[in-house]
Amino acid sequence: MDILQINKLDNVAVALKDLAKGDIVSANDFTVTVQEDIPSGHKIALKNIAAGENIIKYSFPIGHADGAIAPGSHVHTHNLKTNLGSILSYEYNPVAPVALPVSNKTTFMGYKRENGTVGTRNNLWIVPTVNCVTSTVRYLEKIGRELIKNYANIDDCMGIVHPYGCSQIGTDYTMTQKILADIVNHPNAGAVLVVSLGCENNNLTEFKKVLGDYNPDRVKFMVTQEVEDEDITGRHLLEELAEFANRYKREQCPVSDLRIGLKCGGSDGFSGITANPLIGELSDLVIGSGGTTVLTEVPEMFGAETLLMNRAKNEETFHKTVDLINNFKAYFKRYNQPISDNPSPGNKKGGITTLEDKSLGCVQKGGHAQVVDVLSYGDTVQTAGLQLLNGPGNDSVSTTALAASGCQIILFSTGRGTPWGTIVPTVKIATNSRLAHYKAKWIDFNAGRLLDGTVMEKLRDDLWETILEIASGRQTKAEQMNFNEIAVWKDGVTE
Repeated sequence: MDILQINKLDNVAVALKDLAKGDIVSANDFTVTVQEDIPSGHKIALKNIAAGENIIKYSFPIGHADGAIAPGSHVHTHNLKTNLGSILSYEYNPVAPVALPVSNKTTFMGYKRENGTVGTRNNLWIVPTVNCVTSTVRYLEKIGRELIKNYANIDDCMGIVHPYGCSQIGTDYTMTQKILADIVNHPNAGAVLVVSLGCENNNLTEFKKVLGDYNPDRVKFMVTQEVEDEDITGRHLLEELAEFANRYKREQCPVSDLRIGLKCGGSDGFSGITANPLIGELSDLVIGSGGTTVLTEVPEMFGAETLLMNRAKNEETFHKTVDLINNFKAYFKRYNQPISDNPSPGNKKGGITTLEDKSLGCVQKGGHAQVVDVLSYGDTVQTAGLQLLNGPGNDSVSTTALAASGCQIILFSTGRGTPWGTIVPTVKIATNSRLAHYKAKWIDFNAGRLLDGTVMEKLRDDLWETILEIASGRQTKAEQMNFNEIAVWKDGVTE
């Protein structure tokens, strides 16, 4: 098979390999002669498309033709333009809930915490309140990693550095505090050392107001300006924290305790055909088994938002979803930016043309479950099921937001490839087999097998097995490379 018509309503197909001018290709009821060289992952017209006519993919418009397009022609940025550009009104047209699959694998080996949450890791985390102590934290991380070799139940010691915490005002400042507090309270951390300089905006007195209640055996603090030798004091505190964290042991936990983030980055023309639908199937399995998944990257819902809105469990959730979409559009307008300023250059090179094209592939990560809640940036999950989280498309910011929301694992599909990893296990899922083999150092799972003949249910079950192994301690490729960065949104309020 050389091309794929995703839905019989589509007037374009996707090239499954590089096509040369003169090739004759077929999809369903269409046979066309290729009019020009078309790269793999890109779109080919299946019939005559008039100027101004909508280009249909996934059975939905992804923009309109900027001039007449002949069958067999390459459909991309030179002749396809977005339909996006305004804040819209919406009507709630609820769809009936669908039956979701239930896993026959009911447990994983996790760490049960006293507050009822469960970690997939039992890490010792070092969290700075300000970037001024970054080098100190990195040094303490080395000390901690040597130290935990004496403790069988601690998975890692991780310094979570960032460039924030001082000379910030307004929501820029408060969102930094909120994300850092979420990180300190995360169930993947068995114990946490919070390191402060002492004179920063986000000093310990102010940070503790946001942090809330904490167990003093689990969370300890050090102000480097107030101790004679921060390395000696830090080592002592890390020893105390390690003693506390080592009390936790992996034990059987129900899969309903899993909170899994859904993310894509470096997408290509296969993202909406392989990896994202696969993640959607996995999401349905998790939710059908009582667990939780969280979908973010709000701009990458534009053009496909009604698919999520009409799956809202009730009118209140529908209106929260409308606000999520329109407030993010207003955020773009506030900075005089076009709403459709996406995809990235790499996305376009991989075959994605418009934001609608990208979004209709992206939202497939949410599967078919009802949307049960909408979270503001920095909020944490409070109920089971599919949630939407306010956040941008930026990979580093959105993965951090997913981790801060309480997700213990993130599924990250990619067609172009990326080594990125954040503070929770980040599972890289390749959209195509070439990437999976070429970047084996980055990729944890190959969804490209779907195009090689593996059926979706088999692939979903294989991915689920991988996720349960990772939840039970198997390291992701990003963990093996010690990639664990965070980033905070510089404008965290769009409401």
